[in-house]
Amino acid sequence: MKKVMECKIKLENVEGGVCAAKGFEANGLNCGLNPDKNKNDLGAIFSEKECVTAAVYTQNKVKGAPILVTKKNLEKSKGISHAVIVNSKNANTCNADGEEKAEKMCQLLADELNISKKEVIVASTGVIGQILPIEPIQDSVKDLVKGLSINGNEKAANAIMTTDTVKKEYAVSFEINGKKCTIGGMAKGSGMIHPNMATTLNFITTDVNISQELMQKALSKIVKVTYNCLSVDGDTSTNDMLCVMANGLAENEKITKEDSDSYLAFCKALYTVLMNLTKMLAKDGEGASKLIECTCSGAPDLDTAITVAKSVICSPLFKCAMFGEDANWGRILCAIGYADADFDIDKVDVDIASKSGKITVCKNGSGVEFSEGEAKVILKEEEISILVNLNLGEESAKAWGCDLTYDYVKINGDYRS
Repeated sequence: MKKVMECKIKLENVEGGVCAAKGFEANGLNCGLNPDKNKNDLGAIFSEKECVTAAVYTQNKVKGAPILVTKKNLEKSKGISHAVIVNSKNANTCNADGEEKAEKMCQLLADELNISKKEVIVASTGVIGQILPIEPIQDSVKDLVKGLSINGNEKAANAIMTTDTVKKEYAVSFEINGKKCTIGGMAKGSGMIHPNMATTLNFITTDVNISQELMQKALSKIVKVTYNCLSVDGDTSTNDMLCVMANGLAENEKITKEDSDSYLAFCKALYTVLMNLTKMLAKDGEGASKLIECTCSGAPDLDTAITVAKSVICSPLFKCAMFGEDANWGRILCAIGYADADFDIDKVDVDIASKSGKITVCKNGSGVEFSEGEAKVILKEEEISILVNLNLGEESAKAWGCDLTYDYVKINGDYRS
């Protein structure tokens, strides 16, 4: 990842989410799964050309039927996809007829688009253990396809939201060998977030011409330092999926070598998109009032840096302290101390920062005097940085989370109703 981060590629933020890349269309509508007619609950993404596809899935032993069907489809198609169909409100998980329904969703979309069923990615999100009614989906697929548009990204992003309060989209453009390339994506997620591979539902589209093998390598590597460094509540979902679809319409020389500048440029752009979506997911955590970013530097290796940073943002006591705007640095050091990694706690320094300033609260594993008033001002901001230095090496990593508020309990106390 060090070479990727040092890559000097020029990136430009662009609009369009999953429709930003050449050749992609999307749509979303309300099919009736959600009684709120102002909320879309069925979405689709379509590429005019077939795509090489990379994906990562939940490591929860309980896996939603759409995960199982998508994995089978990509195995049958040898990593080729053409479209995505996704619903919210119902996770289609832990149901005896789950796979049958997921396969039916693939078939319905494939028939309307005149493509192969095995080239369809299917995903669902919502309540676990409730039977998914297929009739509303079946009755709406024709309109869903009819409404596909290069401007349909927002409708699709709205269709995958559950307890999310905002849609989450991000896209960048860049050049590879003089050819303009674009990577864009959309994500959903607010609670039940603590990935062991990816998290929530995430769909990334690109017009880059790249081999499927290298794209999978890039995704797996970058997920480790983005989505896998995210936690809202410590619960790994049953339906987590992240897929990347590349249709090659940018017409750059195909990326086939891992040590090439083109591959590094692709990785840097993909990292930027995934990192920004990760931060959006953390900021929109259920009931959250603050985005928390923990940076662990001075680590002997990347895994140690990741482990320590995640240990801090996963601590319920620390998250509560951030909600209360309390500079209780002992909770930070406690979380660092039980991280499953080797380091010398007596060398650890901790700073707390925001756009309102920065203070040192711990030096060489011990507390130092600081102004509680100054700390309060820093912690009143909506985005808080925790800076941990292990003083043992040159590796660093970031992790993202949010505070733990009263509203988190309210939201999850009556989620099904």
